[in-house]
Amino acid sequence: MIVGILAGCASHPPAPPVPGVAAPSNPDGSLFGLDEFLMSDDTGVLPPVMIQAKSRWVPVRWAELPGLRGDSLNEAWNAWIKSCERPNPAHAHLCDEVRRLSLASAEEQRGWLRARLQPYRVEPLSGPPDGLLTGYFEPLFNASRVQRPGFNVPLYRMPADLKTRRPWFTRKEIDTLPEARAALRGREIAWLADPIEVLIMQIQGTGRIRMTESDGSVRIVRMAYAGTNGQAYQSVGRWLLDRNEVQDASWPGIKTWLVQNPQRTQELLWSNPRVVFFQEEPLSAVDAAFGPRGAQGVQLTPGRSIAVDRESIPYGTPVWMDSRGPLVDLQRLVMAQDTGSAITGAVRADYFAGWGAEAGELAGRLKQPLRLWVLWPKAHRDY
Repeated sequence: MIVGILAGCASHPPAPPVPGVAAPSNPDGSLFGLDEFLMSDDTGVLPPVMIQAKSRWVPVRWAELPGLRGDSLNEAWNAWIKSCERPNPAHAHLCDEVRRLSLASAEEQRGWLRARLQPYRVEPLSGPPDGLLTGYFEPLFNASRVQRPGFNVPLYRMPADLKTRRPWFTRKEIDTLPEARAALRGREIAWLADPIEVLIMQIQGTGRIRMTESDGSVRIVRMAYAGTNGQAYQSVGRWLLDRNEVQDASWPGIKTWLVQNPQRTQELLWSNPRVVFFQEEPLSAVDAAFGPRGAQGVQLTPGRSIAVDRESIPYGTPVWMDSRGPLVDLQRLVMAQDTGSAITGAVRADYFAGWGAEAGELAGRLKQPLRLWVLWPKAHRDY
């Protein structure tokens, strides 16, 4: 299982008290835990149902959230602090407390969640209540700054005329039309060994590159999303399924098909006309501990960031996730920080698994049922 990069320590200094919430005493004079006190107080009148553009939020008791006591909340706090760099208006007033609680115990963090937030079960406006969880990741590939034997597949910056010609050339046209190739000449950022690696980076929208510079030195850089050619995305997995070429359209299944059918690689690539262009970003030691920036504009945290449909769940919203399947069981606090062209609907999420081969293996196979609860600030009151 992929977990957050910056895990909490085994012991924690005492956190600042939650304003206005005092833990009462047991008969023997010892204190109730803040978590125990607030859990026993979870009996008030529930707020009304809330309707979003694509979802219905149904208020529930905290006891409905599966696995709440077992989650390592400190890992999620790293992602929440990132969201506080660009908070949504509803949660912005909580950010000072979120930062102060970053080194609190999980018990204190759970108590604070119950004091400040109301859980709502996310449901579609119609149809079955369960949704779908898939995964995505940041690839890590070798590349060369200059074209050389074994490294002949380019990653491109945005072409100069991209804004004046929409949609731009398709993937097939880029490979075959002289005018398309001329427009991209000199726009190469790096050269990779395998066109499938380039396709994976374009589908994920980002990637880490182990770059060999022209002087032979090697460094790690990030290739960040810069734009697209404006063509519609077509899934190569769906293309294979529609032609009865495979039964397993996961990335491992697609790679197996390619090994068996190398002469059809170009045909598969051209089935997706969409091309993503990149911009290079330096990767500092701090940046390397997090993923690329998602649609919220903050860096993603492995195992704690999800992509959602923003018409169902706003960016920057803390979400309780429950997904159980043959690959992994996930009952945990995550943050809605990204979106994707295939992430549509009320109970739909893409789980950011991290980077590299292990994360890619999980992301490539993850497809299992999903339930979501948004954690929304309680109505304003004097704490």
